[in-house]
Amino acid sequence: MRIVVVTGISGSGKSIAINVLEDDGYFCIDNLPARFLLEVIASLQTQSYTRVAVSIDARSGTTVSELRQIIDGLGRFGHDVKVLFLNARTDALVQRYSETRRRHPMAMHGNSLPGQAPTLIEAIERERELMSAVEDLGVAIDTSDLHPNVLRHWVRDVVGLDQADVTILFESFAFKYGVPLDADLVFDVRCLPNPFYTPSLRPLNGLDTDVASFLAEIPTVQRMIDHIGDFLQTWLPSYVQENRSYLTVAIGCTGGQHRSVYVVEQLARRFESAETVLTRHRALAVRQNASQTA
Repeated sequence: MRIVVVTGISGSGKSIAINVLEDDGYFCIDNLPARFLLEVIASLQTQSYTRVAVSIDARSGTTVSELRQIIDGLGRFGHDVKVLFLNARTDALVQRYSETRRRHPMAMHGNSLPGQAPTLIEAIERERELMSAVEDLGVAIDTSDLHPNVLRHWVRDVVGLDQADVTILFESFAFKYGVPLDADLVFDVRCLPNPFYTPSLRPLNGLDTDVASFLAEIPTVQRMIDHIGDFLQTWLPSYVQENRSYLTVAIGCTGGQHRSVYVVEQLARRFESAETVLTRHRALAVRQNASQTA
Protein backbone atom coordinates (compact mmCIF):
# COMPACT_ATOMS: atom_id res chain seq x y z
CA MET A 1 0.00 0.00 0.00
CA ARG A 2 1.18 3.53 -0.72
CA ILE A 3 0.69 5.67 2.39
CA VAL A 4 1.20 9.41 2.80
CA VAL A 5 1.20 10.81 6.33
CA VAL A 6 0.59 14.56 6.41
CA THR A 7 1.61 16.17 9.67
CA GLY A 8 3.09 19.39 11.00
CA ILE A 9 1.94 22.67 12.50
CA SER A 10 -1.72 23.72 12.44
CA GLY A 11 -2.34 26.46 9.91
CA SER A 12 0.59 25.46 7.72
CA GLY A 13 -1.50 23.93 4.91
CA LYS A 14 -2.26 20.33 5.89
CA SER A 15 -5.83 20.64 4.59
CA ILE A 16 -4.52 21.83 1.23
CA ALA A 17 -2.17 18.83 1.05
CA ILE A 18 -4.95 16.38 1.96
CA ASN A 19 -7.26 17.91 -0.66
CA VAL A 20 -4.55 17.58 -3.32
CA LEU A 21 -4.09 13.91 -2.48
CA GLU A 22 -7.82 13.27 -2.45
CA ASP A 23 -8.10 14.85 -5.91
CA ASP A 24 -5.30 12.55 -7.06
CA GLY A 25 -7.23 9.45 -6.00
CA TYR A 26 -5.99 8.82 -2.45
CA PHE A 27 -8.41 7.65 0.22
CA CYS A 28 -7.98 10.40 2.81
CA ILE A 29 -8.52 10.50 6.57
CA ASP A 30 -8.24 13.80 8.42
CA ASN A 31 -7.21 14.20 12.07
CA LEU A 32 -6.57 10.55 12.84
CA PRO A 33 -5.10 9.94 16.33
CA ALA A 34 -1.60 8.55 15.85
CA ARG A 35 -2.19 5.44 17.96
CA PHE A 36 -4.91 4.22 15.54
CA LEU A 37 -2.78 4.42 12.37
CA LEU A 38 -1.61 0.79 12.29
CA GLU A 39 -5.11 -0.52 12.98
CA VAL A 40 -6.71 1.67 10.30
CA ILE A 41 -4.14 0.75 7.65
CA ALA A 42 -4.62 -2.95 8.41
CA SER A 43 -8.38 -2.56 8.03
CA LEU A 44 -8.09 -0.61 4.75
CA GLN A 45 -5.71 -3.19 3.34
CA THR A 46 -8.34 -5.91 3.74
CA GLN A 47 -10.66 -3.68 1.70
CA SER A 48 -8.15 -3.50 -1.18
CA TYR A 49 -7.24 0.16 -0.82
CA THR A 50 -3.87 0.82 -2.46
CA ARG A 51 -3.32 4.55 -1.82
CA VAL A 52 -4.13 6.16 1.52
CA ALA A 53 -3.36 9.62 2.93
CA VAL A 54 -3.72 10.38 6.64
CA SER A 55 -3.49 13.70 8.45
CA ILE A 56 -2.09 13.51 11.99
CA ASP A 57 -1.35 16.53 14.14
CA ALA A 58 -0.90 17.74 17.71
CA ARG A 59 -4.50 16.88 18.59
CA SER A 60 -3.15 13.36 19.08
CA GLY A 61 -1.49 14.75 22.21
CA THR A 62 1.66 13.16 23.55
CA THR A 63 0.94 9.99 21.51
CA VAL A 64 2.19 11.86 18.42
CA SER A 65 5.69 10.94 19.63
CA GLU A 66 4.79 7.30 18.86
CA LEU A 67 4.45 8.14 15.17
CA ARG A 68 8.09 7.35 14.40
CA GLN A 69 7.74 3.81 15.75
CA ILE A 70 4.42 3.31 13.97
CA ILE A 71 5.83 4.41 10.61
CA ASP A 72 8.80 2.09 11.04
CA GLY A 73 6.31 -0.72 11.65
CA LEU A 74 4.41 0.11 8.45
CA GLY A 75 7.68 -0.02 6.53
CA ARG A 76 8.46 -3.46 7.93
CA PHE A 77 5.09 -4.66 6.63
CA GLY A 78 6.20 -3.62 3.13
CA HIS A 79 4.20 -0.42 2.77
CA ASP A 80 5.66 2.56 0.88
CA VAL A 81 5.31 5.35 3.46
CA LYS A 82 6.02 9.02 2.82
CA VAL A 83 5.78 11.69 5.51
CA LEU A 84 5.13 15.38 4.80
CA PHE A 85 5.84 17.78 7.67
CA LEU A 86 4.34 21.20 6.94
CA ASN A 87 5.61 24.18 8.89
CA ALA A 88 5.43 27.96 8.84
CA ARG A 89 6.85 30.93 10.71
CA THR A 90 4.89 32.09 13.72
CA ASP A 91 4.14 35.51 12.17
CA ALA A 92 2.68 33.79 9.09
CA LEU A 93 0.54 31.50 11.25
CA VAL A 94 -0.75 34.42 13.33
CA GLN A 95 -1.74 36.25 10.15
CA ARG A 96 -3.57 33.19 8.79
CA TYR A 97 -5.52 32.67 12.01
CA SER A 98 -6.39 36.37 12.07
CA GLU A 99 -7.69 36.18 8.50
CA THR A 100 -9.76 33.02 8.98
CA ARG A 101 -10.74 33.80 12.60
CA ARG A 102 -10.49 30.11 13.38
CA ARG A 103 -9.53 28.85 16.81
CA HIS A 104 -6.17 27.15 17.21
CA PRO A 105 -6.63 23.44 18.08
CA MET A 106 -4.32 23.83 21.07
CA ALA A 107 -6.36 26.75 22.44
CA MET A 108 -7.59 24.67 25.36
CA HIS A 109 -4.10 23.55 26.32
CA GLY A 110 -0.77 25.20 26.94
CA ASN A 111 1.35 27.04 29.44
CA SER A 112 -1.02 29.84 30.37
CA LEU A 113 -2.07 31.02 33.80
CA PRO A 114 -4.61 28.91 35.72
CA GLY A 115 -8.14 29.65 34.53
CA GLN A 116 -6.95 31.35 31.35
CA ALA A 117 -6.87 30.00 27.81
CA PRO A 118 -3.47 30.32 26.15
CA THR A 119 -2.84 33.11 23.69
CA LEU A 120 -2.50 32.20 20.02
CA ILE A 121 1.29 32.47 20.18
CA GLU A 122 1.39 30.30 23.32
CA ALA A 123 -0.75 27.68 21.54
CA ILE A 124 1.55 27.73 18.50
CA GLU A 125 4.68 27.34 20.62
CA ARG A 126 3.09 24.51 22.62
CA GLU A 127 2.26 22.74 19.38
CA ARG A 128 5.82 23.22 18.08
CA GLU A 129 7.09 21.57 21.25
CA LEU A 130 4.82 18.55 20.78
CA MET A 131 5.54 18.17 17.06
CA SER A 132 9.31 18.55 17.36
CA ALA A 133 9.49 14.81 18.11
CA VAL A 134 8.50 13.98 14.51
CA GLU A 135 9.80 17.00 12.61
CA ASP A 136 12.62 15.06 10.97
CA LEU A 137 10.55 12.05 9.87
CA GLY A 138 10.13 13.00 6.23
CA VAL A 139 10.00 15.90 3.81
CA ALA A 140 9.65 19.26 5.55
CA ILE A 141 8.00 22.11 3.65
CA ASP A 142 8.03 25.68 4.95
CA THR A 143 4.79 27.19 3.66
CA SER A 144 5.29 30.66 5.20
CA ASP A 145 5.34 32.62 1.94
CA LEU A 146 3.86 30.04 -0.40
CA HIS A 147 0.77 30.57 -2.49
CA PRO A 148 -1.58 27.55 -2.17
CA ASN A 149 -0.98 26.68 -5.84
CA VAL A 150 2.76 26.42 -5.22
CA LEU A 151 2.17 24.17 -2.19
CA ARG A 152 -0.12 21.94 -4.26
CA HIS A 153 2.59 21.58 -6.90
CA TRP A 154 5.31 20.78 -4.34
CA VAL A 155 3.13 18.18 -2.60
CA ARG A 156 2.53 16.42 -5.93
CA ASP A 157 6.27 16.49 -6.66
CA VAL A 158 7.19 14.86 -3.36
CA VAL A 159 4.40 12.28 -3.30
CA GLY A 160 5.02 11.31 -6.91
CA LEU A 161 8.59 10.22 -6.21
CA ASP A 162 9.42 6.54 -6.34
CA GLN A 163 10.83 5.06 -3.16
CA ALA A 164 14.57 5.74 -2.88
CA ASP A 165 17.32 5.45 -0.29
CA VAL A 166 17.61 9.23 -0.06
CA THR A 167 16.08 12.18 -1.87
CA ILE A 168 18.00 15.45 -2.05
CA LEU A 169 15.91 18.60 -2.32
CA PHE A 170 17.92 21.57 -3.55
CA GLU A 171 16.12 24.78 -2.70
CA SER A 172 17.01 28.37 -3.60
CA PHE A 173 15.79 31.17 -1.34
CA ALA A 174 16.17 34.87 -0.57
CA PHE A 175 17.95 35.84 2.64
CA LYS A 176 15.92 39.06 2.72
CA TYR A 177 12.83 36.92 3.44
CA GLY A 178 14.58 34.71 6.01
CA VAL A 179 16.04 31.20 6.03
CA PRO A 180 13.37 28.56 5.21
CA LEU A 181 12.34 26.37 8.12
CA ASP A 182 12.58 23.20 6.03
CA ALA A 183 16.34 23.50 5.42
CA ASP A 184 18.66 20.79 6.74
CA LEU A 185 21.80 22.42 5.34
CA VAL A 186 22.15 26.11 4.43
CA PHE A 187 24.79 27.61 2.13
CA ASP A 188 25.22 31.35 1.60
CA VAL A 189 26.26 32.40 -1.93
CA ARG A 190 25.86 36.15 -1.43
CA CYS A 191 29.65 36.47 -1.70
CA LEU A 192 29.47 35.65 -5.44
CA PRO A 193 29.22 38.38 -8.12
CA ASN A 194 25.61 39.45 -8.51
CA PRO A 195 24.03 39.57 -12.01
CA PHE A 196 21.46 41.98 -10.55
CA TYR A 197 23.95 44.82 -11.10
CA THR A 198 24.14 44.11 -14.84
CA PRO A 199 21.13 46.01 -16.27
CA SER A 200 20.40 43.48 -19.04
CA LEU A 201 20.38 40.59 -16.54
CA ARG A 202 18.44 42.27 -13.73
CA PRO A 203 14.93 41.25 -14.89
CA LEU A 204 16.08 37.67 -15.63
CA ASN A 205 16.76 34.80 -13.24
CA GLY A 206 19.19 31.92 -12.80
CA LEU A 207 17.16 29.67 -15.08
CA ASP A 208 17.76 31.98 -18.05
CA THR A 209 20.61 31.21 -20.45
CA ASP A 210 22.13 34.70 -20.29
CA VAL A 211 22.39 34.62 -16.49
CA ALA A 212 23.75 31.07 -16.53
CA SER A 213 26.39 32.04 -19.11
CA PHE A 214 27.38 35.09 -17.06
CA LEU A 215 27.88 33.06 -13.87
CA ALA A 216 29.52 30.10 -15.62
CA GLU A 217 32.39 32.34 -16.73
CA ILE A 218 33.28 33.38 -13.16
CA PRO A 219 35.83 31.01 -11.55
CA THR A 220 34.69 31.70 -7.97
CA VAL A 221 31.17 30.59 -8.83
CA GLN A 222 32.41 27.21 -10.03
CA ARG A 223 34.66 26.90 -6.97
CA MET A 224 31.67 27.50 -4.69
CA ILE A 225 29.63 24.85 -6.52
CA ASP A 226 32.54 22.40 -6.37
CA HIS A 227 33.05 22.95 -2.64
CA ILE A 228 29.36 22.50 -1.80
CA GLY A 229 29.21 19.43 -4.04
CA ASP A 230 32.30 17.92 -2.42
CA PHE A 231 30.88 18.56 1.05
CA LEU A 232 27.64 16.79 0.17
CA GLN A 233 29.45 13.93 -1.53
CA THR A 234 31.57 13.44 1.60
CA TRP A 235 28.80 13.58 4.18
CA LEU A 236 25.78 12.19 2.33
CA PRO A 237 26.61 8.57 3.37
CA SER A 238 26.52 9.68 7.01
CA TYR A 239 23.02 11.13 6.58
CA VAL A 240 21.91 7.88 4.93
CA GLN A 241 23.29 5.90 7.88
CA GLU A 242 21.11 8.02 10.16
CA ASN A 243 18.07 6.67 8.26
CA ARG A 244 17.40 10.02 6.65
CA SER A 245 15.17 9.58 3.60
CA TYR A 246 15.22 13.26 2.63
CA LEU A 247 17.83 15.97 2.82
CA THR A 248 16.94 19.58 2.02
CA VAL A 249 19.89 21.69 0.93
CA ALA A 250 19.03 25.40 0.88
CA ILE A 251 21.13 27.81 -1.18
CA GLY A 252 20.54 31.49 -0.42
CA CYS A 253 21.40 34.80 -2.04
CA THR A 254 20.00 38.27 -1.42
CA GLY A 255 16.89 38.10 -3.61
CA GLY A 256 16.72 34.40 -4.46
CA GLN A 257 16.61 35.26 -8.16
CA HIS A 258 20.00 34.81 -9.81
CA ARG A 259 22.94 33.25 -7.95
CA SER A 260 21.13 30.80 -5.67
CA VAL A 261 18.90 29.60 -8.53
CA TYR A 262 21.89 28.95 -10.77
CA VAL A 263 23.85 27.13 -8.05
CA VAL A 264 20.84 24.93 -7.21
CA GLU A 265 20.44 23.93 -10.84
CA GLN A 266 24.14 23.07 -11.18
CA LEU A 267 24.16 21.00 -7.98
CA ALA A 268 21.01 19.16 -9.06
CA ARG A 269 22.69 18.19 -12.34
CA ARG A 270 25.74 16.96 -10.47
CA PHE A 271 23.75 14.61 -8.21
CA GLU A 272 20.84 13.55 -10.41
CA SER A 273 22.66 10.56 -11.88
CA ALA A 274 23.38 9.03 -8.46
CA GLU A 275 20.50 10.21 -6.26
CA THR A 276 16.82 11.11 -6.47
CA VAL A 277 16.81 14.90 -6.80
CA LEU A 278 14.18 17.62 -6.59
CA THR A 279 14.64 21.36 -7.07
CA ARG A 280 12.63 24.24 -5.57
CA HIS A 281 12.99 27.94 -6.25
CA ARG A 282 11.15 29.56 -3.38
CA ALA A 283 11.52 33.25 -4.27
CA LEU A 284 10.79 32.63 -7.96
CA ALA A 285 7.61 30.72 -7.05
CA VAL A 286 6.42 33.55 -4.80
CA ARG A 287 7.20 36.15 -7.48
CA GLN A 288 5.49 34.15 -10.23
CA ASN A 289 2.26 33.76 -8.25
CA ALA A 290 2.29 37.44 -7.29
CA SER A 291 2.50 38.41 -10.96
CA GLN A 292 -0.30 36.00 -11.91
CA THR A 293 -2.66 37.36 -9.26
CA ALA A 294 -1.79 41.03 -9.87
